[in-house]
Amino acid sequence: MESLVVNILNGVSSGLLLFMLSSGLTLIFSMMGVLNFAHASFYMLGAYFAYAITGWVGFWPALVLAPLAAGLLGALFERFSLRRVHPFGHVPELLVTFGLSYVILELVRLVWGPSAVDYRVPDALAGPLFTLAHVKGQALQMVWGVAPDSLCGPATGASCTQFPAYRAFMAGVALFMLGSIWLLLTRTRVGLIIQAALTHPEMAQALGHNVPRVMMGVFGGGCALAGLAGVIGGNAFVTEPNMATSVGTIIFVVVVVGGMGSLAGAFVASLLIGLIQTLAVTVDVSLVTLMQSMGWTVNYDSLAYPLLKITVSQMGPILPYLLLVLILIFRPKGLLGTRDE
Repeated sequence: MESLVVNILNGVSSGLLLFMLSSGLTLIFSMMGVLNFAHASFYMLGAYFAYAITGWVGFWPALVLAPLAAGLLGALFERFSLRRVHPFGHVPELLVTFGLSYVILELVRLVWGPSAVDYRVPDALAGPLFTLAHVKGQALQMVWGVAPDSLCGPATGASCTQFPAYRAFMAGVALFMLGSIWLLLTRTRVGLIIQAALTHPEMAQALGHNVPRVMMGVFGGGCALAGLAGVIGGNAFVTEPNMATSVGTIIFVVVVVGGMGSLAGAFVASLLIGLIQTLAVTVDVSLVTLMQSMGWTVNYDSLAYPLLKITVSQMGPILPYLLLVLILIFRPKGLLGTRDE
């Protein structure tokens, strides 16, 4: 039971990290209609910038400075490259962002090398936030930090599972970011200008607002959110040149499942996919074992037997993509999508 609770919490924290990463792409698409193929590359840049800044001044300044650096690069790219190809349609936009992703990849390899760098979780967040202990015949117990040996020692026979403090920090940053974006877009003058530039750009321009500058800020802000996800996720997992490729496809799965341009849909889809990925690896059950438990006879010579013996944990990596296919078949606009693009 304690393992299930911790696995659910791990799935939620992973889903919130996915949302932190996909929210920037969702904002850019909803505001500008641009599908940024280089978005995961800014996630990688955020992790590498944080690694470099951490070596100079520590992790906490890097938490602020690295996303700002990624956002500045994104804004400059929009100003001097993306804006020039925008009048020619979506295909040139896709191609130029696709090319940017390869440029960033090669630059990262030149500067930091082809191997993973030693970017670690800060010492203040390295331990467990709490420990769940299950003693036979007793209720589930929670102890803040590391549980004492009197509760979780070898002689007690208790089953204990720790929940990392950094996972809780990751979830807290993602929720803070979600609240900040919502307040910015719905409760501030800047948010009103952004929405006006999205729906009525000519009118916003006529009222004296610099619409191209607004779009540059939106693109830079989306890249900064990806950089923030890199700062948080780079040390929790691994910081290496292929990290953008490993998360690039899952970002688009989240955006499509949630609904293109829907921030709320991206949030729901991120949590759903995070839970699916985390919980699936703990289920070591196949159709063969299920049939045997129900008393059915299994034909081991059947051509379908190799497929029947595949466990849920083995299928874990492809389950989000299976969900994507089902969503595209039965609800092409996504869970909460409303746009037709």
